[in-house]
Amino acid sequence: MLVEPGFFRTELLENASTTWPEPSIDDYGERTRQTVAAWQGMNGKQGGDPAKLAAALVQLASRHEPPARWAAGADAVATVEKKARTMLAQADAHRTLSSSLAHDDAAGG
Repeated sequence: MLVEPGFFRTELLENASTTWPEPSIDDYGERTRQTVAAWQGMNGKQGGDPAKLAAALVQLASRHEPPARWAAGADAVATVEKKARTMLAQADAHRTLSSSLAHDDAAGG
């Protein structure tokens, strides 16, 4: 089971637990600084409860058929849904071209 967690209120975002990256590529420097500032700003305010996550993981792992992939937390679900919509839109936008690449003698070509 692949778990895709959102943010849980742990010590992960504490300065003692995390080595924050120094921007080393100019093109990404501002984005890195913004991301680090946002994560530091949410420290202690994360929505996810780690005890509830642990209980949910035990529950799912004990199932006969646990999910192959599980989004843990409402923020993770929202991220997965956004990514899925984006990927579907990209596939739809180029469906004709993508589907035209088979050899002429191949099925569906």
